[in-house]
Amino acid sequence: MQTLNIIGAGRVGQTLARLWQQHGVLAPQHVLTRSAASAQAACAFMGAGTPVTQLAQMRSADVWMLAVPDAQIAAVAGALADHASATHGYRQPIVFHCSGAQSAARLAPLAALGWHTASAHCILSFASAAAAVQQFPGTACALEGEAAARAVLQTAFTAIGARCFEVQGQNKLLYHAAAVFATNFLPVIQRVAEDAWRASGVPAELLPQLRAALLHNAVDNIIRMGPAGALTGPAARGDVAAIAIQAAAVTQWDAEAGAAYEALSALALRMAKATTETSATSASSH
Repeated sequence: MQTLNIIGAGRVGQTLARLWQQHGVLAPQHVLTRSAASAQAACAFMGAGTPVTQLAQMRSADVWMLAVPDAQIAAVAGALADHASATHGYRQPIVFHCSGAQSAARLAPLAALGWHTASAHCILSFASAAAAVQQFPGTACALEGEAAARAVLQTAFTAIGARCFEVQGQNKLLYHAAAVFATNFLPVIQRVAEDAWRASGVPAELLPQLRAALLHNAVDNIIRMGPAGALTGPAARGDVAAIAIQAAAVTQWDAEAGAAYEALSALALRMAKATTETSATSASSH
């Protein structure tokens, strides 16, 4: 089994390392995090690995995973490259980061040393490592970077149930923004809806029921019929007048929410129009 060194072991790093350990794909070797306590906790969750407190304690490994926040990737890569240059102790392994928005170019200092660089991003909400381990099979995983590194990562991710595909480096920002639309904005929109219900007099005790019922039905409809088929409300009917009146009411209550309502309504109208045109084209061809 190939060895794996880990720098940064939050929910993403812990999830991947535990799955690779369990499936006999990559063996966690050294784990470096912000503190000795967090590194020790990460190793306990993974069921393998040795916690360390500095780069100098990390021996060579076949694969290095930088599971750190986006803003820290370049600095960590630079520090690792400086250490590797000073010690001449590392062979030229594969190194990847887990950012959805950043490309492998963030690892340029290591690429200059001959390391094989890549990025790998899994489209999964890592709310907790324990939950993510259970939810991971079937997860889509975007790979980007050097071909040799991608090939090794594709084998490793596929072995734990991921469905891998390639994304070009220049498309990473748009790719990740799509994931934000699909997941991160949903809690925001739900919060705005519940705040508006409270402001309009809906009893607080009814909100959990509304949340569960409407979200469940909406997600079920999207899964069964796709986004266009699941669209309802004034935009689906093309009722521009109703949208304008509601937008004004929302703006009066909360200006930012009103702007969001207008922007989302415009996108909904565009989707409804495209669906209507597609249906008309399909009908005329038969």
